[in-house]
Amino acid sequence: MENKKVILIVDDVPENLSLLGDILEPHYQIRVANSGQRALAIADREPIADLILLDIMMPEMDGYEVLKRLQSQEITRDIPVIFVTAKDGDDDEVSGLEMGAVDYITKPFQPAIVLARVHTQLQIHEAKRILSDQNAWLEDEISQRMHENEIVQDVTMRALANMAEIRDLETGNHIIRTQRYVEVLARELAKTEKYRDELTEEKIKLIVKASPLHDIGKIGIPDHILLKPGKLDPDEWKVMKKHASLGAKAIWQSVCEEPDQKPLQFLHMAMDIAHYHHEKWDGSGYPDGLSADDIPISARLMALADVFDALISKRVYKSEHSLDETTSIIRKGKGTHFDPLVVEAFENTRDQFISIAREYS
Repeated sequence: MENKKVILIVDDVPENLSLLGDILEPHYQIRVANSGQRALAIADREPIADLILLDIMMPEMDGYEVLKRLQSQEITRDIPVIFVTAKDGDDDEVSGLEMGAVDYITKPFQPAIVLARVHTQLQIHEAKRILSDQNAWLEDEISQRMHENEIVQDVTMRALANMAEIRDLETGNHIIRTQRYVEVLARELAKTEKYRDELTEEKIKLIVKASPLHDIGKIGIPDHILLKPGKLDPDEWKVMKKHASLGAKAIWQSVCEEPDQKPLQFLHMAMDIAHYHHEKWDGSGYPDGLSADDIPISARLMALADVFDALISKRVYKSEHSLDETTSIIRKGKGTHFDPLVVEAFENTRDQFISIAREYS
């Protein structure tokens, strides 16, 4: 029988320990601690926890301090932590997520939500662990296993990209469509004098391979914001915008200590795309306010592809735009939102965009 995942529950209230234990015991191996000090004392003992449910409000040492100390130890720093709290303010959630918590569970507990969130974070943690192992293998085997390396990279990329998409089911084939749009734009742009030397066949392949990871940072956005059926308020939008830098950080953590290794070029490309695909040509974008050619060309391509797909797609907070309306909006963004040459490439390939949109609707 497969060994059960180990969950460490930390709470100073015995009733909470008992309730969470009752919910999780049928599915996982449970360890408990009734204080922050006790949690730290047992966290690095075998079996090492696969996930920690950590109460924030505890005497002597609160959850924030416990998390900080866990992250300072090599053996515990990668254990995902879900904060457990009676608070429900956005500020508390943002603070926790910025410190490195992966999610929040609020009291009183709802068993179905507790189980779902624990299961999701365990899946994500396991996938990151697999990715790390795969990258280590790639470093050792790349000179002899080029073909196998291509396969592993593709599978890893799709698995990671699907983690973000699986939480937002209405995006449908967004990853596939945007990947196809980016390839069409890149090949058209490579015909221009400015980009003929830069957009080589090898670089286009890297951009296309990496593009599905553009929204991987949405893994770090709380469900109540990511899945909100309506317009985000200013505070929620501030959190949502963090997905760009969160995505780049998540990809960076999977890169080996020698980042110039050729096998990992697509991950570096993916970091650029994830981090900068919401920058704008005129400098009004986020997260860094880059402008013009300071924005990596891969991110400029993704910016247009992502906007096109968002405009033609129906969302809970908006209806879809027609193809003519979408084209008009992109034209108006020439030189402000988008690289003018990328818009021209879109104009030249609009029929291909339409075909892709219909094929993968």
